[in-house]
Amino acid sequence: MISFTCDYIEGAHPEILRRLQETNMVQEPGYGEDQFTASAKEKIRLATGCPDADVFLLVGGTQTNATVIDAVVSHYEGVVAVETGHIAVHEAGAIEFCGHKVLTLPARQGKMVAADLRNYLQRFYADPTYTHMVLPGMVYVSFPTEYGTIYSREELLQLHNVCREYNLPLFVDGARLGYGLTSPASDLDLPALASLCDVFYIGGTKVGALCGEAVVFPHGNAPKHFFTIVKQHGALMAKGRLLGVQFDTLFTDDLYFRISRHAIDMAMLLRRMFEEKGIPFYIDSPTNQQFPILTREQMEQIGLGAHFEVWEPLDDGRFVTRFATSWATPVENIQKLASLF
Repeated sequence: MISFTCDYIEGAHPEILRRLQETNMVQEPGYGEDQFTASAKEKIRLATGCPDADVFLLVGGTQTNATVIDAVVSHYEGVVAVETGHIAVHEAGAIEFCGHKVLTLPARQGKMVAADLRNYLQRFYADPTYTHMVLPGMVYVSFPTEYGTIYSREELLQLHNVCREYNLPLFVDGARLGYGLTSPASDLDLPALASLCDVFYIGGTKVGALCGEAVVFPHGNAPKHFFTIVKQHGALMAKGRLLGVQFDTLFTDDLYFRISRHAIDMAMLLRRMFEEKGIPFYIDSPTNQQFPILTREQMEQIGLGAHFEVWEPLDDGRFVTRFATSWATPVENIQKLASLF
């Protein structure tokens, strides 16, 4: 069986494993005070064009979202996200568990639209009883979205401008950031992204690392005692070198973006294969997540040799499915998938 269920079914890129073994017996202090973490942070500052950025290495995506939001948002505030946003759907109420309500807006192609955000904020503050409600304290978007779509520079700028109007920090979830930035449809790069938000993270778990997310406060604007807050959330790794070595490797010789581009190449190959078989798509995704619409019979046939996700049923009896490629997807797996139907 081959699998397209998600983009973290493999372990880690061989170069990361080599570096972990190579540095294994080097004695280093814990909690991110090691030389590898220091090197990784400097490389990330260089790659983002933010020499004053505060950079922190955490373990996983849900943990990172919960920690960042809890650190930035006041205890009486919530966070605004689209209804399909990861924090609203697939994080088991982790944000609410920290005491912050997720305030949802409609999603358009998986994205938040600046006009919808402005309309929500205008109506909220026009209500004379708004002090009895959960106040919006942050805006959260993901790049790419849960549907593989990406924000253009103009779209992100418009969201950024609305956030400035209402003095709200903009947080970009970058769990799949490499796959978004290397898409041929993207007109953003890492420095541009950094200039248009208040905090974001560079996902490692889904892009070649065993684990790890690099949180970046691009303007040196980390909340007071963020390190301590990270520890309170159980997100501080004692052997911080494990994360440091991985991100130091990912940001050496453009590895992070090279392996991200491979996933996009495989996704486009997979997309063409479905198109050639006359299978339509639910959404036009330019990233590593593809959403073909399949009949029950087609799903059963493909399921004999490949794993994939069933995303949602449609009214006509067909199903939206998701096939995800990754940094490690071989061409042979696309060819095997094509032979299944």
